[in-house]
Amino acid sequence: MNIRRHLTTAAVAGAAGLGLLALSACSPTASGRTADGKLRVTASFYPMEFLAAQIGGKHVEVTDLTKPGVEPHDLELTTKQTAQLGESGAVVYLKGLQPAVDEAIAQSGVKHIADAAALTSLEKHGTEVDGHHHTTGDNASHSDSEGGNDPHIWLDPVKYAEVAKGVNKTLATADPKHRADYQKNTDALVKKLTGLDAEFKDGLKNRASDTFLTTHAAFGYLAERYGLTEEAISGLDPESEPSAHRMKALHTLAADHHVSTVFFETIANPATARTLAGDLHLRTDVLDPLEGITTKSRGRDYFGVQRANLAALQKALGSK
Repeated sequence: MNIRRHLTTAAVAGAAGLGLLALSACSPTASGRTADGKLRVTASFYPMEFLAAQIGGKHVEVTDLTKPGVEPHDLELTTKQTAQLGESGAVVYLKGLQPAVDEAIAQSGVKHIADAAALTSLEKHGTEVDGHHHTTGDNASHSDSEGGNDPHIWLDPVKYAEVAKGVNKTLATADPKHRADYQKNTDALVKKLTGLDAEFKDGLKNRASDTFLTTHAAFGYLAERYGLTEEAISGLDPESEPSAHRMKALHTLAADHHVSTVFFETIANPATARTLAGDLHLRTDVLDPLEGITTKSRGRDYFGVQRANLAALQKALGSK
């Protein structure tokens, strides 16, 4: 469990926030614009950056606080990043995922803020056992501040489209002159997300198994959307270690549900997944929680990686 580190991170951000207050005392009128008139948008991590860039198009300059390859949960902000955040015309983030970001935004004084967690409904997902929530022992820990709600809404194309519509409203309010373009870009993005939803529905229709094993419980919304059961080795926190009891339960359910594959991620350590797969003589493959795009990602953007995820799930679940 790494909640202490998150509290430390928030404290660091708080200290940085004080630095920001001192800076803003010197320059009280940050315009929220670049030199060439674009709206400055700060995004907390990749799925928020992607929405801001797709919807904002040529009218925005988007800065992502989380660099490629960094676990978003682990983010610590520099004083410079906190100061830049205060100069934003708009911010797009997901409250509860990154305590350092939550703290800095609360102190930033930025008026136009889109919180993805408030733009769609969040649910509680833990480690599932036979389709039931399992939140005892090691899996009871969760690193967000929203009472155990699962933040991974962007992996469900339908929920992600709901968030996109809310981001559109925030950008349009921050920059009314380009409202029509933001609406047009949002409509195009929502149409693509609706198409992706249809691809998942069709692609997973005829399958031999409903159950998949993954490193941490990032795919609860996606599983629920398409009638699957996610079984996570750890809970919602990618760094929590599974108990011996949990590992034993996974051995049993892998046999009962004809599980063929243990999925790991591009950013998190694959050691536990590989050990479990070795013990059970199962394949390993990547299921990407899309928290960041790197050169190792199986796709260049959100849609590319989601289609790679669909192909991996089809293979693992025996889709015809």
